[in-house]
Amino acid sequence: MGRAALELGVVTSALSQQISRLEGELSTRLLQRTSAGVVPTDAGMAFWRQAQLALRHIDDAAVAARSARLSGHVSVGMAPSTASVLGVAFAQAMRARYPDVRLRIVESLSGYLAPMLSARQIDLAVLFREEPAQRWSVMPLLDEQLFLIGVRELDGMPTGASVRLKHLGRLALILPSGTHGLRALLSSAFRRAAYEPNVVAEVDGLALLMDLVRTGMGATIQPGAALARSANGVLASVQVAERYATRPNMIVSVSDDELSPAGLAARVVLADVARQLVHEGRWPGARLRVPQPSQTVKTP
Repeated sequence: MGRAALELGVVTSALSQQISRLEGELSTRLLQRTSAGVVPTDAGMAFWRQAQLALRHIDDAAVAARSARLSGHVSVGMAPSTASVLGVAFAQAMRARYPDVRLRIVESLSGYLAPMLSARQIDLAVLFREEPAQRWSVMPLLDEQLFLIGVRELDGMPTGASVRLKHLGRLALILPSGTHGLRALLSSAFRRAAYEPNVVAEVDGLALLMDLVRTGMGATIQPGAALARSANGVLASVQVAERYATRPNMIVSVSDDELSPAGLAARVVLADVARQLVHEGRWPGARLRVPQPSQTVKTP
């Protein structure tokens, strides 16, 4: 408390009184005082997150008023495979439409993006499944067909246009680990196909995983977006035939009443760019979802 008061330029007793007054107004304890210092309660953490969001919006509103055009900043989360096909096009479109909006793109595993969204560390993200308990705005975007990807010379690599999972035999596979959202989808597909995969390595980073695939160590199963980078153009890809082997994509954000004007604009641009990539055939294996991306569905 003493260090906090020093940073704020007030005496410790004045700061304590202000916090006590705030706790009285809210009728809840925000800080837990111990002999070792002060730690926030659950209510304190919830209040802090919302207060941070409000302060960001106030700053953005002041900048927008001064410049008379949309400004501020927005944080967007994408999984590595999504970023490889969508990241550059989205950043370029945001720069062209809203040059005064500062864009932050966070590339991380989808399993990490959801908690970041809940903690208000990012404003929106492209996720692959909903979290029903969260008060999020969800915009269905597209479905991605999965592909078996590997070097053509790999022993057991199929040569046709498509392949069923049960026909992969003992083909060496390099897959994400069990904590990865794609691995959960694949595990479910393997069970439905009554197929036991021959997993020779588990890698959670897409770049390293594809590096290993290019060496011929094994094949992988990924959405078509994994082929977007030029280095992977040398690899063969065979579509997985099972209709249930698809990955849904949705744009998920904090609720509309919390999302800043810059965040609302970024959500529209993200959906527009994704649609354009699909229409132009630049998102392999992607099919737009119904309802159309312009429609937003709120989770309770």
